[in-house]
Amino acid sequence: MSEEFDRTYWEERYHGHAAVGGRRPNPQLVAEAGDLPPGTALDAGCGEGADAVWLASRGWRVTAVDIAATALARAREHAESLGADLASRIDWVEADLTSWTPAEERFDLVSTHYVHLAASREALFGRLAASVAPGGTLLIVGHHPSDPHTTHSHGPSPAVHFTAEEVAADLDPGLWDIAVAEARSRSATAPDGHKMTMHDAVVRARRRPWPTEVTPLR
Repeated sequence: MSEEFDRTYWEERYHGHAAVGGRRPNPQLVAEAGDLPPGTALDAGCGEGADAVWLASRGWRVTAVDIAATALARAREHAESLGADLASRIDWVEADLTSWTPAEERFDLVSTHYVHLAASREALFGRLAASVAPGGTLLIVGHHPSDPHTTHSHGPSPAVHFTAEEVAADLDPGLWDIAVAEARSRSATAPDGHKMTMHDAVVRARRRPWPTEVTPLR
């Protein structure tokens, strides 16, 4: 197993950088979940909590999971600064996504953005997909292999880079309707302040609801 993205790696990253992810939610989350009715949400790999806070501000009850205690402490502090009502809608969980398993069919929205793993991403995405409730939404966003900035930093690693088509192909077509599976560009600001264009793989899928039970004719 690679040690690159283990707990020590992430703790050192957050200790070395203040507000690594900023306070704005990921733009793909805003685009894909902005019109969803609030319910229960899982934010897998929540970092410093910008996505979880955004969801909670829109009425969601959020379980936010990350491996780094430093990131979770910053996330909790930020949420609490926005008021007790919002903070009460987020449960912060320190856990390693390579082994943590959420309850099956539990969440109306399961969202993960740019997760970097020291183990199989297919296994993680399978566990996340299983935790989506019937009728719920799965949103997976990652670095596309064509992204020059992340391939320069990590190389073309399957732990970091994937296409939307690869992820969508792993979802059982008998259970899922694929709403979005595409590459997208977005603007971002580097730590040194210069603007750059990032390339994302975006998958949004809806788990089919259980069929309505039909009462037989007598």
